Amino acid sequence: MPDIALLAVFIPTFFFVAITPGMCMTLAMTLGMSIGVRRTMWMMLGELMGVALVAVSAVLGVAALMLKYPVVFEFLKWIGGAFLIYTGVNMWRARGKMAIVDGIAPEVSNIGLISQGFITAIANPKGWAFMISLLPPFINVEQAVAPQLTALVLIILMTEFSSMLAYASGGKTLRLFLQRGNNIRWMNRIAGSLMVGVGLWLALG
Repeated sequence: MPDIALLAVFIPTFFFVAITPGMCMTLAMTLGMSIGVRRTMWMMLGELMGVALVAVSAVLGVAALMLKYPVVFEFLKWIGGAFLIYTGVNMWRARGKMAIVDGIAPEVSNIGLISQGFITAIANPKGWAFMISLLPPFINVEQAVAPQLTALVLIILMTEFSSMLAYASGGKTLRLFLQRGNNIRWMNRIAGSLMVGVGLWLALG
């Protein structure tokens, strides 16, 4: 286990990083608006898998190697970004699987949602760079690394999940507000615009 004093610093540090609006948080809010919080948890599962992979890789040194070959990131960023932009444009036009039609929540596969979250998490070079800079200082190399890394990753995942849940719930609340005024079109356009924004953020970030 990490030193208690280190945990006292790590927990609030990562909390403020996680709760800050970013690609994954915006995606969670968008999906919470369009498909609801319960279905959005499938995206969260993929995102948490991606974050765990990035965190473990950062400590093991894989991330440092990956950052030396930006072509890998560029490929993932453009593919993931293009898909999100395409989905967002269709939502804006009230078309495609993610759009709300006649007040009915869209149907999208669980695998598709998991993939969306996973790709968004691992295709963000800022996330890799952040994990490289944040995690190693909290690992005591004089003690067993595995228990320390496990504890830190669990804290990261719990914090990330709580933050995404809060954003998804906010998106659902916005949906309920817009539905009262029968503004389904605007709901699709807001969600679609956010999705396009996440796609551009991922591709160009």
